[in-house]
Amino acid sequence: MFSLKSFNIARKIAAAFCVLFLSLGITSAGAAADGALDLARYKLTFNEDFNHFDVSAHGPATRWIAHTPWNGDFGAAAFSNPEPGFPFTVTALGLQIQARRDSAGKWHSGLICSRDNVGPTATGFAQEYGYFEMRAKLPDGPGVWPAFWLAGTSQSRGGAELDVMEYYGRDDGSFHSTEHFWMAGKDALHLGKNFAVPAGQLTQQFNDFGVLITPQQTTFYFNRRAYWATPTPPEYRQPFYILANLAIGGGWPFNRLTSPKVMDIEYIHVYALP
Repeated sequence: MFSLKSFNIARKIAAAFCVLFLSLGITSAGAAADGALDLARYKLTFNEDFNHFDVSAHGPATRWIAHTPWNGDFGAAAFSNPEPGFPFTVTALGLQIQARRDSAGKWHSGLICSRDNVGPTATGFAQEYGYFEMRAKLPDGPGVWPAFWLAGTSQSRGGAELDVMEYYGRDDGSFHSTEHFWMAGKDALHLGKNFAVPAGQLTQQFNDFGVLITPQQTTFYFNRRAYWATPTPPEYRQPFYILANLAIGGGWPFNRLTSPKVMDIEYIHVYALP
């Protein structure tokens, strides 16, 4: 029987192989020797350029919903139902997610998800394996917590979560990528990478954040260059759906954060393996 102990043993073995793979310079399918990703042979399966933004509070029959499909808000800002002008606005740059503080001092913001629930009647986009990418410019300021992440459709043993990018505004020179697998309220996997970038790059320009999942390896990309890879855990061999949000807090103080803050997303694309 699958147990938390056996999963942790597998996690340690996977982490050791991860270090070995990277030290040997092993790259993913479709990646050049310098780590650059070539998508020429990949098939675009999800093309969201926000020319027409289709969103509702909980679905069904919209491309996006404005909450997690398990109805679990997080952080210090409540994720709002969409209304004219807030928290979503389509601009010439793409989708803008705004976080703002109300007259009572409470924060409100936005989240988008490509699947409308976690039950057998769930609809929306999810894909097993492939390359998932978001191009975005992040907000600045201590207390902002934007993210681009994936969640697995299967709940049979626990919850698979893959954080392609989490950014904490207290440090404008790095972002985090993390692999999770939640079992009985505990994170049985939790492999992470803190990736350093030039100060201000994430908030002053658009960048691409991506992950390539294959049956053998999971590789993370920044501006289509690989910076971290791990052996794909068995629980990641399932369809994943997409989430992107601008949260507040994440365990860090936000009392000095000015309102409003915005996250600009130019596009979200997904490709199938060649």
